[in-house]
Amino acid sequence: MDKKISQYLTEIEKGKDVEILLACETGSRAWGFPSPDSDFDIRIIYKHKKDWYLSLNEQKDSLELMFENNEIDITGWDLRKSLKLLQKSNAPLLERIQSPIIYKKNNEFLEEVKIVAQNQYSRIATMHHYLSMAKKFIEELKESEEYKLKKFFYTLRSATACKWILEKDQMPPIEFMKMVDNLNIDSKLTIRINELIELKATKSESYYHKGESELLSFIETCISDADENRLKLPSSKGTIDELNQFFIKTLS
Repeated sequence: MDKKISQYLTEIEKGKDVEILLACETGSRAWGFPSPDSDFDIRIIYKHKKDWYLSLNEQKDSLELMFENNEIDITGWDLRKSLKLLQKSNAPLLERIQSPIIYKKNNEFLEEVKIVAQNQYSRIATMHHYLSMAKKFIEELKESEEYKLKKFFYTLRSATACKWILEKDQMPPIEFMKMVDNLNIDSKLTIRINELIELKATKSESYYHKGESELLSFIETCISDADENRLKLPSSKGTIDELNQFFIKTLS
């Protein structure tokens, strides 16, 4: 599959006349709890030639493509759009620059964008993303006795990210178990989380699960704590000048 993905990325660069700065996996494969039939959710950051940015006309700054009967989903953002989102501490963008599964990269770009991202990181803005997701997902889990294990993990990860943001200065890691292992979480819950990851690795995306009252209680506590303390969190200390300088350097 890696070879096919590499071929598709080359086709995109030639067909769109762009340079891919980063192509990586997101979603359950990058988070660390894939199912056997999980799709490949590939996200890219790319740049055009300089002249593209000089047009007065607003041009499309994103792309969405599907391959292999929708098994490979490739979407991406242009460099300028990406940096504007970085200024807002966009959580999906912060995740993709930390992905452990990389298909293509510009080493210099990736190293420097991570530094810029940490400078631009806003705990309160990133909290808003994960808390909104956790609230939405927990309500869906409560609708019936059984729920998709996939949705349970989405909820658990979002809630754990909220706990991370309250307790840590660093950006939440994209890898779920990095959060779990570096937070003060009851060892019984950690053991159960690992067991569920092993279970999910044997079940299809459509698998329904039930129970897990202790983990559901943990999720609700994370959400409650985040709701109570989110407004006390600091915003970004980054500047637009830093982003402009990085943008110009990357284009040159």
